[in-house]
Amino acid sequence: MYSTWRRLHPLSPLVRSGRGLAAVLALTGLSTSGVIGSGRGPRWYDLALPVLVAVAAVVNWLVTRWKMDGVTLRIETGLLRRDSRQLPVARIQAVDLVRPFFARMLGLAEIRVRLAGSGDADGRLAYLTEPAAEALRARLLAAHHGLDPATPEPAESVVTSVPTGRLAGSALIPGILLAVVAIPVAAVLAVLAPGGLLAIGAPLAWWLIICGLLAWRRVSSQYAFTVAVSPDGVRIRRGLLGTVAETIPLPRIQAVRMIEPLFWRPLHWCRLEVDVAGGLGHDHPEGTGAVRKALLPVGSKDEARRLLAIALPVARGWPVLTPPPRRARWKALLSYHYLAAGHDDTLAVAVTGRVRRETTWVPLAKAQSVRLVQGPLQRWLGLATVHLDAAGKRVGAEFRERRYEQARALVDDLAALSRSARRQAPGGSAGSLPRASTAGQAASVVSPVNASQSEA
Repeated sequence: MYSTWRRLHPLSPLVRSGRGLAAVLALTGLSTSGVIGSGRGPRWYDLALPVLVAVAAVVNWLVTRWKMDGVTLRIETGLLRRDSRQLPVARIQAVDLVRPFFARMLGLAEIRVRLAGSGDADGRLAYLTEPAAEALRARLLAAHHGLDPATPEPAESVVTSVPTGRLAGSALIPGILLAVVAIPVAAVLAVLAPGGLLAIGAPLAWWLIICGLLAWRRVSSQYAFTVAVSPDGVRIRRGLLGTVAETIPLPRIQAVRMIEPLFWRPLHWCRLEVDVAGGLGHDHPEGTGAVRKALLPVGSKDEARRLLAIALPVARGWPVLTPPPRRARWKALLSYHYLAAGHDDTLAVAVTGRVRRETTWVPLAKAQSVRLVQGPLQRWLGLATVHLDAAGKRVGAEFRERRYEQARALVDDLAALSRSARRQAPGGSAGSLPRASTAGQAASVVSPVNASQSEA
């Protein structure tokens, strides 16, 4: 069925060029009416630009084809610069379905295929009909697990869903607080100094508009956020105008982070994020990193604990957290009472932040390096900070403001426990990370000069 070359849906050019074409037509209409420019009627290049956009989309559709050749998904595209990609089914990590608003209106969907060691989509088929996209997704996942291609997609179990009211409330809180503080100030200025009302009123109006746009963007992108579990990982569905159905394989989770903003704490709300390991894709070959995804945009602590148990199956309970010594008050005057960290044989946990409290969990099997950093003030106080780094930029746990002797011992302990955890992990490595990502795993001690620069 899929062994011969096939094209995308004939309406794909319309969807791909829809937003760009609408913007060009809007600018042309404004220019013709005189809102922008002289308004002397349509000019030849005003009419030529939409035609060029539409022609480019049609040409892209004509030169794009795909087929499933045995255990490989092949995608070829490009007119002047030919791009031929062969995606081995055995290396597929996830197959996501994306339905932008315009595509949903036409009953179309985009398939995004992600391979091991990549954070971006390695292959995209935009667009297929929704039944065809769902059938191809099930076929790819079945072939990846060595099953008959006709095997239906595995069942899933819904863990939690985010109510729309809670999502909207979390997005509107910053704007509401700004209005509560700024509107009385503006009212006082209107009485005392009417001339100053315009000076503060215009920026305030712009800030409220920006807050409203940001709130709308968050609500529309996270609308109907649902988390489910299945044999292939954690499945997330979300979106109002355009919908996204994505899968996060558990072996690719490098760290889990729970964020508690100051204004959410009276409501006992939190946000849960995961760092998913992988490269930056073929279009960004400059290195490897991690993609940060929301596992729970806003929810209660109980919901976060349930998702934590799913995202960190290696956890054997939560490690005991210990605070830094009392002399660390001089180094972290405001955040001292919130600093804590701990570890056991499989997991490291660190709590930081006062206004925006963050709790980070890092499986020791995912550790890439252990660093000891000591700045000038820390040297004077006899303190140091130990960083446990996972794959990706700024992904890891921080044991802040520890006694220097304790920090030196902690570096050796974490390095030994990480090696032991990797040996006990499936396949003897850190999940499904590529070999290049785990080759540089080591423990290191940063010199005082470099440490002061890193701390600054």
